[in-house]
Amino acid sequence: MLSSSSRLLRVLSLLQTRSHWAGHELAERLEVHPRTLRRDIDRLRQLGYPIHASSGVAGGYAFRAGQSLPPLLLDDEEALAVAIALQIAAAGTVSGVEESSLRALVKLEQVMPARLRRRTDALRSAILPMQRMGPTIDAGVLATLATACRDQLQVGFHYRDLRGQGSVRTVEPHGLVHTGNHWYLVAWDPARDAWRTFRIDRVEGAPRTGAHFAPRAAPAGDLRAYVSGAMAGVHQGDQARVVLHRSQTVMARSIPPSAATLEPIDETHCLMLCGTGQLDSLVYWLMALDVDFDVLEPPALKERLLAANERLARNLARAGN
Repeated sequence: MLSSSSRLLRVLSLLQTRSHWAGHELAERLEVHPRTLRRDIDRLRQLGYPIHASSGVAGGYAFRAGQSLPPLLLDDEEALAVAIALQIAAAGTVSGVEESSLRALVKLEQVMPARLRRRTDALRSAILPMQRMGPTIDAGVLATLATACRDQLQVGFHYRDLRGQGSVRTVEPHGLVHTGNHWYLVAWDPARDAWRTFRIDRVEGAPRTGAHFAPRAAPAGDLRAYVSGAMAGVHQGDQARVVLHRSQTVMARSIPPSAATLEPIDETHCLMLCGTGQLDSLVYWLMALDVDFDVLEPPALKERLLAANERLARNLARAGN
């Protein structure tokens, strides 16, 4: 027979594994009388846990969101995961949560048993965050957009694009993607009848939520894949199409999804698709790949490569004199 405190923890753990438990089933699982279970539920409510009870044939217990935060029940691995996440958040790219993350980390470590504190200290000494490279974003903006994605609410905001041009957008948000340096919102834009990605650090002011919308299937089958393609420029404007004389598997080791999309052709060739916004950079990149290639399009890329080849030949000729 479990002790009273151990049984309360067991009740909490079971309630969080499914949306609803029949009273008799939960009592049988705990090997207690239904009256004992009711007393345990009352005790948990007094401690602040929002447990809903219903009567009748389909009656039982369900864990519901409450108005205040009750004590959390975490196992060892969950506690370590939260501690690591809080440490990263304290030095991360979301502004406004650094101080609260540190406070939460201190509170968590105060109640950790010694064995977990030792593991946390070891992880802290081993995890050395790099200097922040990307821009920070407002935690309130991120929370509003995340809520709109979850609840399928239209959201409106002022946005400034890469060229500095401002616009007002009303979109149907589907998800948030973090690439390591930037946060992106993936949304359906009804005004343009197309999917769009928005860098969240370019959202100006507070977003405004609106009416509900019917969700759509994720573009490219996966939001992360779509953002990678958008960063590589394969979803918009002109594309560069280059045949690389190596397999897709080999070239994927050198070309990240954020830079280009690779499509297999055969065992020794693949097709690279990327944007044409910076052709000079693309010329340098192709020459640095150390692989033979054939440019299919655009013609401007071929011209840049020919010019670069002529310049290299002139420099080599001068060096040989």
